[in-house]
Amino acid sequence: MPTGFAIHKVCCDDWAAAEPDRAAIIDRTGGRRTIWSYGRLKDESDRLAATLRAHGVGRGDRVAVLLPQRAEVMAAHFAAMKLGAVVLPLFTLFGEDALAVRLGDSGARVVVTETASLEKIAAVTSRTALETVILVGEAANSAGDLTIVSWERAIGAERIDQPEAVGADDPAVLIYTSGTTGAPKGALHAHRFLMGHLPCAELSLEFPGEGDVGWSPADWAWIGALMDLAMPCLYYGVPLVAERMRKFDAEKAWGLICEEDVSLAFLPPTALKLMRQVEVPEGHRLRAVNTGGESLAPDLLDWGDSVVGASLNELYGQTECNLVVCSCHSLGVRRHGAIGRAVPGHRVAVIDAGAREVGPGEVGEIAVRRPDPVMFLGYWNQPEKTAEKFAGDWLRTGDLGRMDADGYVTFVSRDDDVITSAGYRIGPTEIENCLTGDADVVMAAVVGVPDPERTEIVKAFVVLRDGADREGLEARLVARVRERISPHVAPRAIEVVESLPVTATGKIMRRALRERG
Repeated sequence: MPTGFAIHKVCCDDWAAAEPDRAAIIDRTGGRRTIWSYGRLKDESDRLAATLRAHGVGRGDRVAVLLPQRAEVMAAHFAAMKLGAVVLPLFTLFGEDALAVRLGDSGARVVVTETASLEKIAAVTSRTALETVILVGEAANSAGDLTIVSWERAIGAERIDQPEAVGADDPAVLIYTSGTTGAPKGALHAHRFLMGHLPCAELSLEFPGEGDVGWSPADWAWIGALMDLAMPCLYYGVPLVAERMRKFDAEKAWGLICEEDVSLAFLPPTALKLMRQVEVPEGHRLRAVNTGGESLAPDLLDWGDSVVGASLNELYGQTECNLVVCSCHSLGVRRHGAIGRAVPGHRVAVIDAGAREVGPGEVGEIAVRRPDPVMFLGYWNQPEKTAEKFAGDWLRTGDLGRMDADGYVTFVSRDDDVITSAGYRIGPTEIENCLTGDADVVMAAVVGVPDPERTEIVKAFVVLRDGADREGLEARLVARVRERISPHVAPRAIEVVESLPVTATGKIMRRALRERG
């Protein structure tokens, strides 16, 4: 690992020095098509870095980025990194509660966002350390006590003379987990975690190179879209398409793929299932897709081979330690029912409760051995939780699986209460807390129940107060979660129950609820 390895250097500045006019991002924001060169990406990130510094951002500070897919996302990432600061990617779909938790816990002082999200930001300011908003797009007069700086003004500053010296082990990105066993935890990653992603990116994207174009409909605030495709594209010099899809549309996705000659894509399994329902256009150039979040059925893999003519390569990881297992069709590393094999450079095993490796075919917990370049530095301000994540040198994923004699890893089930829906890993606690915030809800428990399209849907069981009005209850609770947390975690089914099953210590027995369905 090069000691001076830095994400902003290898994904932006080095290309800008070698080929300043080379296309970095094809931005389709608002129906317009703008090509950002590496030279422009460097210039705007240098100027934004100067503005961030003028507003007090320095080494180790957190800079939140709350934007949909657009070129400014990457400029903001690189600007913060050039100051030795830490980027906090946030979903634009997050509601006030979800934003307050992440912004408050991280201590971010600056957020880069757009006008559409300004009202939410202003509403949670008192629960955070925010001071400054860098605003992309339409101007706004005020946001409470926050200082607003337009993007145009921010990039009007003089460029920084020299980025701060950072190394491979210095913090770069803070990504919050789904919150399966409590409040979401911030997984802090170093610059080296990009290098840790690259072997899997090369294999699952079938060796990116000259002439390729990359795209994903997934939000770049998700580690999957950000690190499985977006950053690798910029690292390899592959033009990255940016377009906001408020709601995934399979026909529009195929249209974009054809219009932009997209050859490489990160597509969640749910997107692939929807794209299979419409006609595959002739003449497309899609050749490789990496996908993760849930297992692919054999018929979907066969569709990719025979109808699309593209390799669908599965991959596996989690926020704390991403992309450690994958398949690569062109190398013959793919087996129906299995995710793939451990990626070179990563030590993956299936272990028992005593952290001992189990035999071929035996079910145990999937684990990754440290040190590993893609592994997180730790949970933000939670050393105890970080220690609990490990058994000796094994990082425990919480996922049950088995490994055969050839090293193929098969996912069996979750060993915790995480819900896998449409490729997202969704934790129940944050949703339950939101539901019990309603005046009529006394208790709530959230589980995943099987669904043919999404793998699982979110179902909530709620206990109501005496005399609660049930008229419009389900719609009200769903709307509450959609607005206060995010639409993608909102329950698709709600059942009112007299009581919830609990253990002797008062813990909700979600397994019993899952069995009930």
